Amino acid sequence: MRFFRRNTSAADNDADSETEAGVDEVDQQAPKGATPKKGRPTPRRNQAAPGKRGPVPPPPRNTREAIKRSRQLRKQSPASKMTKEERKAAAKERRERMMAGDERYLLPRDRGPVKAFVRDVVDSRRNLLGLFMPLAIIVFMSLLVPDPAIQQWATLVTTVMLFGMVIEGVSNGRRITRLAREHFPNETIKGRSIGWYAFVRATQLRRLRVPRPRVKPGDPVKVR
Repeated sequence: MRFFRRNTSAADNDADSETEAGVDEVDQQAPKGATPKKGRPTPRRNQAAPGKRGPVPPPPRNTREAIKRSRQLRKQSPASKMTKEERKAAAKERRERMMAGDERYLLPRDRGPVKAFVRDVVDSRRNLLGLFMPLAIIVFMSLLVPDPAIQQWATLVTTVMLFGMVIEGVSNGRRITRLAREHFPNETIKGRSIGWYAFVRATQLRRLRVPRPRVKPGDPVKVR
């Protein structure tokens, strides 16, 4: 005599239908305004957030371990999956935005309206400090010449130029600090910080300044 068994899938479907019917019956019997039951157990923590498992790793004990851990995190980051061309394109875009003066891509020392105003004031004039780098190259080339007379004249000219640059740097720092305080009365402006920032900006060649100048020599400076 042969016995027939019910299919497992059919039994599961019957169980699901019975469960749904039970939930509907409970919802109908519940009083008005009461919160109905979910009909399913609350998931556990490891089921709700399967990606967060295990204890928090301890802090690195030394520099080597910290570097190793940072490399592992860098490999797991989405940026590590970028191709070489994509990384070059992203770096080029960041460079262009920084040169254009975008606040989001500037270094912390260059951010803020006060620093932008200082850069515009420095870029609106031709300064003697702009010859600092060419003068350094001339001094280095004069040291390679075996003629003592040329070396003496180069040393004398360099000394005079450096003396004039120091005077100009101090006067520009005071002038730019005064202008910054007049245009930004609500900002805390430190004279030494602004003076040094203006001095470093003025000693750089115009085409090498970061971010690139927004005004030309002789243009009026406006607060933006």
